[in-house]
Amino acid sequence: MSRAFQAPRGTLDWYGPRAALRRSVLDHARRVFESAGYGQVVTPTFEDTGVYRRTSGEGSDVVRKEMYSFQDRSGRDLTLRPEGTAGVMRAYLEHGLHRRPQPVKVWYEVPMFRYSSVQKGRYREHYQFGAEAVGSDDPGIDAELIALQARWYRNVDVTGLTLLLNSIGDDTCRPAYVDLLVAFLDEHIDELCEECRERRDTNPLRVFDCKNASCQAVLAAAPKITDHLCDACREHFAAVRAQLDARGVDYRVEPGLVRGLDYYTRTAWEWQWPALGAQSTLSGGGRYDGLAEQLGGPHTPGVGFGAGVERLVLTLEEMGAAEGVEPALDVMFAVLDDEARPRLHALMDEARAAGLRSDAAYGGRRLKRTLELASRRGAGRVVIVGEDEWGAGEATVRDMGSGEQRRVALDALVGELAP
Repeated sequence: MSRAFQAPRGTLDWYGPRAALRRSVLDHARRVFESAGYGQVVTPTFEDTGVYRRTSGEGSDVVRKEMYSFQDRSGRDLTLRPEGTAGVMRAYLEHGLHRRPQPVKVWYEVPMFRYSSVQKGRYREHYQFGAEAVGSDDPGIDAELIALQARWYRNVDVTGLTLLLNSIGDDTCRPAYVDLLVAFLDEHIDELCEECRERRDTNPLRVFDCKNASCQAVLAAAPKITDHLCDACREHFAAVRAQLDARGVDYRVEPGLVRGLDYYTRTAWEWQWPALGAQSTLSGGGRYDGLAEQLGGPHTPGVGFGAGVERLVLTLEEMGAAEGVEPALDVMFAVLDDEARPRLHALMDEARAAGLRSDAAYGGRRLKRTLELASRRGAGRVVIVGEDEWGAGEATVRDMGSGEQRRVALDALVGELAP
């Protein structure tokens, strides 16, 4: 016998209570962001490879190591979506969304694909809920997105979160800072790991992402970007913090927080749940005022974030929040007389149309087994129709909580069941 197929490494199947928890998390996110004027955007699962190669930077880990790229039958170079922002900006430019009221606010809920090492909370296909606001450089938009995330996390009952906040400057002040950082790295090059040495040449800011304890000890003395911001970036960062302070959103300024993609400028942030361990970052966001130019468009400011759905679900499971999430049934139909089944299943459809979560015990189960099934499915009531009920044109309605039963005429059944 051949071996049964399994899901590819680094992917997940969603079903049962876990799928219900995932849906609940996303439903909360949609409600929070739509209350602030964000509407859904859906971009293609794959884009021209240049969209990511040009925006993420040739030296980024995404481009060098992680992208799923291929040629189609016409020889076009395409890449499965590794992140959401570049595709949203491409769509903004392509469809002339600058003609709409600015900023254009959108949210998305899509799969991302990155070939990376598989760990707890880190997958090669993973889903993100993200939001972007394109067309405004107002620091109030940065603060709004962060505050909306805070509300989302509160609404799904995540506690113990840490918000890290930083400014990584812009093209005016960051080049001079990078020169200072490279000079510092050169002074300590023998104390750094091989990956940090490589990043010194390709993307110096990324050395702050290193998890090596000895490297972290060295980098603790590195110059801090927050000490080298230009006046405009300093004022922008102060305005973001003032709006977060006014909203009561707690944060910690972390000068070592950087972004791994080239298009980020100014505000950068991460939400972390430290108890999750190595993959503690639930979401990352930032401003990307230079992205549009990299895609061949005019200067177009923007800001946004991406939040890993799997990690948030994992966090909630670690907190014990997955129990009882799967929706319970309102009514289970137990049709014990074969002749009655067509009529009762039609009435079940009417009950569903009336807003009752309803299902039937299929497969000719006995009443005892049906009641056990109804209990497992959390059904509040069971409609029982055997030979006696069918002959009388009635059904027995059993309350699963009290055990009380009453007979109801079939013509009045849905009305009796409806809330």
